[in-house]
Formats: sequence, structure tokens, C-alpha cells
Amino acid sequence: MPEAAVVADGVELVHGDHRALRDATFEIPMGVAVAVIGPNGSGKSSLLDAIAGLLVVRSGTMSVLGRAPGGWRGRVAYVLQSTEIPAQVPLTVREVVTMGRYARAGLVGRLGPTSRSAVDAAMDRVDVGDLSRRQVLELSGGQRQRVLVAQGLATDADILLLDEPMTGLDVVSRQRITEVIDVERRAGRTVVFSTHDLAEAAEADLVVLLAGRVVAVGPPGEVLVTEHLLEAYRGRVVPVGGFGILDDPHHHGDRADRHDGHDHGANH
Repeated sequence: MPEAAVVADGVELVHGDHRALRDATFEIPMGVAVAVIGPNGSGKSSLLDAIAGLLVVRSGTMSVLGRAPGGWRGRVAYVLQSTEIPAQVPLTVREVVTMGRYARAGLVGRLGPTSRSAVDAAMDRVDVGDLSRRQVLELSGGQRQRVLVAQGLATDADILLLDEPMTGLDVVSRQRITEVIDVERRAGRTVVFSTHDLAEAAEADLVVLLAGRVVAVGPPGEVLVTEHLLEAYRGRVVPVGGFGILDDPHHHGDRADRHDGHDHGANH
């Protein structure tokens, strides 16, 4: 039987005194694109953090590729939304993407031809190869997000986690990231991405709808229905072309359940 990407059974996630998610039970197979949706503070970012091994499961059990979260080196890559890069650290595009290979080589390991090829291929896939010598701080928001996705791709990970990867991006950047998701799942890898956009979620193979708990899990046609959406969003749905942008139309990212301390993305 094929290895499951993620299995959660009765999972509870907590930030300080805030319970971000309770009694979450679901299974994510390999080779699928999974959209995690829900209103602000519903537990989307917390769930990705837990899968990446950055947030400890308070109760219940979770396994990632058959081990406890964080138990694999290089098999899970995590790309955060709009990661802040300190102005005093003048990193080039190539340097940031190359960080994606550290999980395999180690911080003091040598990066050989295989790693260099992986970095080149990752940059080409999101169309930032011609920017390799540019300072990341000089790039537009869309270009910077593509660089961070390239960093995740450079790991050659089996699971790619993307925290609202297309929020506020230009059309070209959205298209490149959409292509990445499609290519990764066709290659047998699993991509888990959070979103507030029902149209994006409808393109996934599997949808996990959260509201501090799991409201529904399954194919988009079974989850993105009025009954479940009203339960999760309490009527706060703005319909757009049969789907919609959920919750606050001026939303700039779900950080209500995000804890501090992330760097340019975490690869495990």
C-alpha cells in the first residue's frame, strides 16, 4: 500500500493560550494537491506548521511520511508567505534558492554538481534564472515569492508546503506557481497549500476546510458546497463567478495563528 503523506488522528494544536485546531482527523495521500481553506484564525497556518514539525501536536497523533512531524531531513519543504528578509543581509536570488539544499548537505556540507543542477532547475521552473545575481530585496513581491518557491523546489522534497503562495501576486507569478503545483503532483509528490480563494481550492485534488476544527475533507465537489461553507464561514462568503474570495475582501494573509521566528522558509 502506498505511503500516506500525512495522517492526523484527533490532533489538537495550541499557540500559547489559543487553541488553533481541535480534534482534527484526516489523511492526505501522496501525489495530490491539497488546498487548506477557512476563515482567518481557522488553523490553516498552524496545520502547515505542524506538518513541517514547527508546531508540536498538543494531543492526538500525526505522522508525516510514516514518522513524527519533523522526523525527515529533506523530504518536507515549507515555503512561507511573504517572508521578511533582513535588509542587512544582502542575499542574491541564487543564494536564497541554494539554501534549499542545506537540508540534504547540512550547514557545513559541500554542495556538488547535483545540488547546483537542482538549484538551476528550480530557478528555471519559476522563471527567475535570469535574476540569479540580483539582490532579493530588489525584487518585486511576486518575484520574491517565486524565489522562495524555487528554494522549496530545490530540496527535491516529497511534500511541498505553501502558505498562501498566490495571495496578492501578479498574474505571471500566479501562473508559474500554479504550474509548479501541477508538475509536482504529476511527479507523485504532494503539495499542501493554504488559500482564501475558492477558485484556487477548486483546482486541487483534495480540500481540507477548517474553522478551528475540520469541517469537511474530500474532493472539491464534495467540500465546496453551501452547507459546509456556511458552517465554516458563518455566511461570510462573497460569490465571484460561482466561487469566491472568502472572509474579509481586504485580507492580506492569515497570520492570526502564526507564531514568530520563521526564516526564509523551513526545509526538513
